[in-house]
Amino acid sequence: MRIIAGELGGRRLRAPDGDATRPTAERVREALFSILGPPRPGLQVLDGFAGAGTLGLEALSRGADCCWFIERAPAAVRCLRSNIAALELGERAQLRRGDAIALLKRWEKVARDDPAGAPPRAPSALGWVFLDPPYRSDLAAQALTALGSGHLLTADVRVVVEHDWRNPPDPAYGCLIQTSTRRYGDTALSFYELANTERTGGYP
Repeated sequence: MRIIAGELGGRRLRAPDGDATRPTAERVREALFSILGPPRPGLQVLDGFAGAGTLGLEALSRGADCCWFIERAPAAVRCLRSNIAALELGERAQLRRGDAIALLKRWEKVARDDPAGAPPRAPSALGWVFLDPPYRSDLAAQALTALGSGHLLTADVRVVVEHDWRNPPDPAYGCLIQTSTRRYGDTALSFYELANTERTGGYP
């Protein structure tokens, strides 16, 4: 497993032992970042259900400003921490161990209630969001629902859900609407954007 392109292109990544974590296949990552294109200056990324961190680390390699990783499985957390250290990413990689849904709800509440006072150790304006939870779960729907207010997102956000093509997420969650789905074998990527960029509240 390796980083495909960017300043860290070709660097090897560790994967957690066992089969509890399913890293995104290289061909799917390559297709994803070809669709997204280069990150704009100052882009903040969220890699929810991060596992080994392949999506967020790829985004950082390609020029994203910072990435927030959320993972709760101890083996995956150890692996991700090792990858971040080996790549010497420093403060650009922020790892939070815990439940992704609970963290997203907590961050969303802070952003909603006090937009000017978002904690410095939490994201404030996410431009790319990657969600790759276990396929046989409703965690993607829960995460999209938590993000659906838009308070944690920029107006040009791209939210990407990796899922089994036979079990797609819904077309809309709050102000997030599905714009396209691409299939790669048994895996599919569903893309979401904000339905209305002329929204009030939240971050620009």
